Amino acid sequence: MRAIAIAAPGGPEQLQIAELPVPRPGPREVLVRVAAAGVNRPDVLQRMGLYPPPPGAPDTPGLEIAGEVVAGGEGATHWIGRKVCALVAGGGYADYCLAPVETLLDVPEILSMEEAAALPETLFTVWTNLFERGFAADGDIVLVHGGTSGIGTMAIKLARLFGLQVIVTCGSEEKCEAALDLGANQAINYRTEEFESRVKDMTEGRGVDVVLDMVGGDYVPRNLACLALGGRHVSIAFQRGAEASVNIMDVMRRRLILTGSTLRPRGLDYKGMVRDTLLETVWPYVEGNRLHPAMDKAYPLEEAGAAHARMEAGDHVGKIVLTTT
Repeated sequence: MRAIAIAAPGGPEQLQIAELPVPRPGPREVLVRVAAAGVNRPDVLQRMGLYPPPPGAPDTPGLEIAGEVVAGGEGATHWIGRKVCALVAGGGYADYCLAPVETLLDVPEILSMEEAAALPETLFTVWTNLFERGFAADGDIVLVHGGTSGIGTMAIKLARLFGLQVIVTCGSEEKCEAALDLGANQAINYRTEEFESRVKDMTEGRGVDVVLDMVGGDYVPRNLACLALGGRHVSIAFQRGAEASVNIMDVMRRRLILTGSTLRPRGLDYKGMVRDTLLETVWPYVEGNRLHPAMDKAYPLEEAGAAHARMEAGDHVGKIVLTTT
């Protein structure tokens, strides 16, 4: 089968087509003939040598897929023939990929395979961090950085479905307009405005209940300044650095919560629990044609380098995917 290999740590040109044997599913695993695979920031970091796959995961990048199950291991044969999307620990940039039954979701007819491949990583990430770790609830105001990224656009869509008000930051006026079109209540151009003061103005001095942050570094104290009493700061990435200076007295005085998580290394028991929660709370919106991912552009598998270049350029709005046909 065709698969994308990382020739050496470096730029997008290091992504090259390779021929690999088709993997065989083990117990509670299925083999998916991949129709589309989502492209995510962790894939870029892996390509650069900054985010190695967890033990036992394939070296081939790709954390989410959609396609048809063509084989199943012990306890998984009943999935054969079904169209699914899945969160995987790696291996998605290929013609075939193994997926654990714990993360499989049936794809409804109303979704294209490209759309289905764009859902698992963002849904699992936004749900676990915004709603479970951030305790976002009906009526809360949330601040989401990277409003037109895959994560940001899904956060907007889920926020609106579950009664949240959402403020996003974006890097251009065009992206701010795109975020508003997707359903954001307010959008701030971080290149021309100080988002802390704008958040205070937008909330009449109250602040937001949750910050979903993928920036890190010097954004962390600025994010804390945006929080209301009892606010929650949730870190999911650190593009501006993994260290930050925080005024602990301010955290104590305003009863703030600082938390965060990584998804890829978590065990299948946990991922299965999240999948079950999504099936109950979110998937009905997908099946009812009320939730679609924001799609940017699809590239054929052999143009994975171009897909990574687009992500790194920051010009995309929504999800980038690779297709195998």
